[in-house]
Amino acid sequence: MRFIATADWQLGMRARPLPEEARARYTESRFEALARIGELARERAAAFIVVCGDVFETNQLDRRVIARTFEALRGADVPVVLVPGNHDPLDSASIYDSPVFAERCPEQVVVAREAEPIRIGDDAEVLPVPWRSKRPGRDLVAEACAGLEPAPAGVVRVIAAHGAVASRNPDATDPATIDDAALADVLARGLADVVVLGDRHSTTEVRPGIWYPGTQEVTARRDVDPGNVLVIDVDPAGDAAAPVAERVRVEPVHVGRWRFVTVEHEFTGDADAEVERLRTRLDALDDKSRTGVWLVLRGTISTSAAARLERLLDEQRDLFALLTVWEHHSDLQVLPDNADFSDLHLTGFAADALDELVAAAGGGGDSGAPGASADAGGLDRPGSRDLADDGDRRRAQDALGLLYRLVGGNR
Repeated sequence: MRFIATADWQLGMRARPLPEEARARYTESRFEALARIGELARERAAAFIVVCGDVFETNQLDRRVIARTFEALRGADVPVVLVPGNHDPLDSASIYDSPVFAERCPEQVVVAREAEPIRIGDDAEVLPVPWRSKRPGRDLVAEACAGLEPAPAGVVRVIAAHGAVASRNPDATDPATIDDAALADVLARGLADVVVLGDRHSTTEVRPGIWYPGTQEVTARRDVDPGNVLVIDVDPAGDAAAPVAERVRVEPVHVGRWRFVTVEHEFTGDADAEVERLRTRLDALDDKSRTGVWLVLRGTISTSAAARLERLLDEQRDLFALLTVWEHHSDLQVLPDNADFSDLHLTGFAADALDELVAAAGGGGDSGAPGASADAGGLDRPGSRDLADDGDRRRAQDALGLLYRLVGGNR
């Protein structure tokens, strides 16, 4: 018996980090992924599809999200079991009880409303564990498995639930945490054949027979292996006493189209050459319109090199869905070289102001050496007005960069 497990569709999510134009394309891709899941079910002759929680981003969504969901699922010629999760629980405002959901729901789509087995065909049943509130306050899976009897002979039992497992939950005190050790015992005793869970957006094998499929499209840069579904094969006539690994075969299949990547780049030595090397690295990334990039930049560069870097980033932002500098992890120091501004021929007050900006930016004042340290620049000299803190240094660097561009530097 073969089925497809997926989770965390979170349809209707706003994808706030993306620019508006890219956000629309990203939203479209999340629905397109549903159609590919249906196609995969036909190609692999899967008996059913189970969605392990967080089908929708929230219970309050525009009716178009529901309509588009069902339109995408119409191509799936097999039962689709939806298990409500913490984003879309079966509470008093449940999206699953809305009139538009009831009116448009295709016949093959089944909402799991109770932790009771759902029989599918002659050789499979799904034991769903739906959420009825955002904070259940207990291990719902353990509750559903209490007193569980073996499935009928020749019937594969799939437990489909949602939530963080104890072995991977950073909040060990959360009462809703799923006891995966107890679940492993459920499998070992032959009370179920496989467990699929939602909540973790990266495809993850927790223990033999216990899996997170992950989300159908990447949702955050921290996702390790997103964009997959699981094609799972279980032999209904297999020996229930045999190890899970011998009875269950799990194949992750990639259906997503988007990716979020982190590019770390160190500026050492010739900063101009490093800017070009970064250009080469960005050029090598394909499918830019569906790629979000977080840059982690470190090292030191001159004002002229910083201007070239900024132009490069402006050019690349026109190509990528998202290109941003991850400020929290970056440490790129702009250390002005007096040669950057030698063509200005400033005198008097203007020259003093420029010198102060160079010193405040950490450029080394009279030394004129690219990469000179802030201490060598004499930030404590008279007139510096104590601009040594990081925020003021950054503002001084930005002011010098703007000045450099305004006077036509690095044309």
